[in-house]
Amino acid sequence: MFYKGIDQLNRVVEIANLPERIVSLVPSQTELLVDLGLEDRIVGVTRYCVHPENLRTDKVVVGGTKKIVLERIYELQPDLIIANKEENTLDIVAACDQIAPTYVSDILTLENAYEMIHDIGMMTGSSFKAKSLVRTIKMEFNKLKVDSAKKAIYLIWKNPYMATGNDTFIHHVLRQGGFENLCKDLQRYPEFSLDELIKLQPEFILLSSEPYPFKEEDKQELIEAFTLAPAPNALKPKVIPKIVLVDGEMFSWYGSRLKLVPEYLSKLQDQLNK
Repeated sequence: MFYKGIDQLNRVVEIANLPERIVSLVPSQTELLVDLGLEDRIVGVTRYCVHPENLRTDKVVVGGTKKIVLERIYELQPDLIIANKEENTLDIVAACDQIAPTYVSDILTLENAYEMIHDIGMMTGSSFKAKSLVRTIKMEFNKLKVDSAKKAIYLIWKNPYMATGNDTFIHHVLRQGGFENLCKDLQRYPEFSLDELIKLQPEFILLSSEPYPFKEEDKQELIEAFTLAPAPNALKPKVIPKIVLVDGEMFSWYGSRLKLVPEYLSKLQDQLNK
């Protein structure tokens, strides 16, 4: 037995031999595999595995993250499948389990991400590179200096507006970046009307590039709405938030891209402090 362990859903994962044919159903973990030097061993990816760009032409695309073509995975004859609790459905995981050993990550914190990176390193025979990567990420986050917490809302969707609650990886990254998430008392991805957003009186609104690709016109629409809205409290002045477009990958990707996140958060703080 090459590897026996448990994934982040406490499921047993047993791998007989060093994996040579890997299917990844998680974009950020696909990029991680590449950065661990395993690109040649990847045989299948999703259409959202955009880093590096060549993967979707060099590898077999097995579908999206929520809808995959099981027949394609089966035909690839993988010896390891990488999945994620939030990105993929339980039905997908169950079906993949019938094809090959399937590792499922569940990432809410940086510590979860570090554990996942170590696990994938162990499963693929790349432990040394995985440990080195985790050290680099930790070192970069230790360098990050942030000001007092900025009251913010992080939006991931429009029509309806959807924000990020406290049991999300994005919430954890927001805290690392010096933001107080105004949705910290809510679960998952709460929905808001425009009026409800205005009543929250955020100092900052972060508009993510994914999954909804917020653009400049969305930003201007919110600025106009907040500017024209009456003050929600007669005793306090109206707050017009600073609204910025942000790179969603820097807040929600939990693989090797994490090494770039602290510098991004530092520059974002500088931008917001101007």
